[in-house]
Amino acid sequence: MRSHRHKESSSLGVLVTSTESGMIEPPTLHPEIDLTKCIGCTNCVAACPEQSSHAVLGMIRKKAHLVGPTDCIGHGACKTVCPVNAITLVFGTSRRGIDIPRVNPDFQTDVPGVFIAGELGGMGLIRNAVEQGKQALQNIAAVVKEPHQNELDLVIVGAGPAGISATLGAHESKLRYATLEQEELGGTVAHFPRRKLVMTQPASLPMVGLMSFKEVQKETLIEYWQQVEHKTGISINYDEHVEAVEGAAGGGFTVKTNATSYNTRTVLLAIGRRGSPRKLGVPGEERTKVVYRVIDPGQHRNQNVLVVGGGDSALEAATTIAAEPGTTVTLSYRSAAFSRAKLKNRELVEEMEAAGRIRVLFNSNVQAIGERSVIIDVEGTNESIPNDAVVVSAGGILPSAFLRTIGINVETKWGTE
Repeated sequence: MRSHRHKESSSLGVLVTSTESGMIEPPTLHPEIDLTKCIGCTNCVAACPEQSSHAVLGMIRKKAHLVGPTDCIGHGACKTVCPVNAITLVFGTSRRGIDIPRVNPDFQTDVPGVFIAGELGGMGLIRNAVEQGKQALQNIAAVVKEPHQNELDLVIVGAGPAGISATLGAHESKLRYATLEQEELGGTVAHFPRRKLVMTQPASLPMVGLMSFKEVQKETLIEYWQQVEHKTGISINYDEHVEAVEGAAGGGFTVKTNATSYNTRTVLLAIGRRGSPRKLGVPGEERTKVVYRVIDPGQHRNQNVLVVGGGDSALEAATTIAAEPGTTVTLSYRSAAFSRAKLKNRELVEEMEAAGRIRVLFNSNVQAIGERSVIIDVEGTNESIPNDAVVVSAGGILPSAFLRTIGINVETKWGTE
C-alpha cells in the first residue's frame, strides 16, 4: 500500500510539473486513455519502453494517465498490452492539430495503388517506420499478384527507414521495383548533426533480421544500412528527385523524375515530412549565413550563432554547436517552454545554459538578420546581438501541394486516430 501511494504521488508530481511548465503537447502519435474502461492493471506503464528513463505513463487514483506527454515518442506498446482496449493511439490534440495524409489500415491512400509509410504518415520513430515499410510492402505484394501490363510492380520513393525496409521486402519477394532517393541513404536520419544519438528500439528488417540497436550514433546507423545495401544487393537510384506521379494509360502510374520516367503498377511514398523547411519570412533571411540544418557543428567554431526553434532538431543544433570551442550560442523560441522536445535534450540545454554556453530566449521572435547582427523581439523589446550564422530549425512544411497533385487528401488530426 505504501509503495502504491508513493508511485501515485510520483505520477501526480510529474503531471503537475508537466502542466506547470507547459509540457503538455505530445509531439507525435500518443495514447488517449478512456478512464471509464481502464481497470488499473498497470500493464501500459510497465510496457512503455521510455519508462526506464523518465515517466511517460503513471497511475493516478488507480487509473492510467499520460503524465509526461512530451516524452511520449509513439512506441504504441501501451495499446498492445491493454487487456480492455482502453487505449487509442491518436495524432494531435484538441489544442494543436497535426496534418497527416489520409491513409487506410493497409497503408493505401485515397488513390488506389499509392501507399504511404514512415515519417510522412506521422511515424517518425525508426522502429515504427521500419515496421510500416515492411507491412506496406506485404499489402503491395498482394496487389501486384494480379496481372498487370506495367513495366514495374512498384516504385519506392525515399530511402529512409521505411524505404529501406520496403526495398528489402521488394527485393526478397522478387518484385520488379525501383527505389528513388533524391539525396543519400538514410533519409531524415542522414540530415541529423554529426554524432547525434538516434534513439530506437530493436526492429526486424526483411532479408536481414533483427536490427538490435537501442541507442546509436547517426554515423553508425548509416554505416550499418550501407553494409545492408551492399550485402543484400538491393538497388537504390540516388540523386533522383520525383517531380510528378500521374495516372498511366491502361492503369498504374507514371512516375516522372529529374532523370527519367517509370511505368509502375503501385507507388510507395516513404518520404519525410519536411517537404521544404519552414522559413522565418524576415528581412535578411536570404543571406548565405542562414541555413536550415546542421551537418557539421565544427563549421561554426569561433562564431556567434543564433538557433531558432524549440523542437528536438533546434535543441540538438544548439547543444552540438555550443560544444565547439569559441562559440557563443543563442537559442530563440517563440513560446514559453520547449514543449515539443525530448527530456534528454531539454536537460542538456539547461546544463549548458547554466554553464554559460547557451543563452535561451523564450517568447522571442527574430525581426531582422543583418550582416553582422540580428534583431530579436524578446517579450516586446527589440534586442540586437552580434551574429555570424543563423540556423533555422523551425520544422518543415508538409509537401501537401505535391500530395494533392497526386490526389491524396491531407487532413488535420485534433486528437484523433
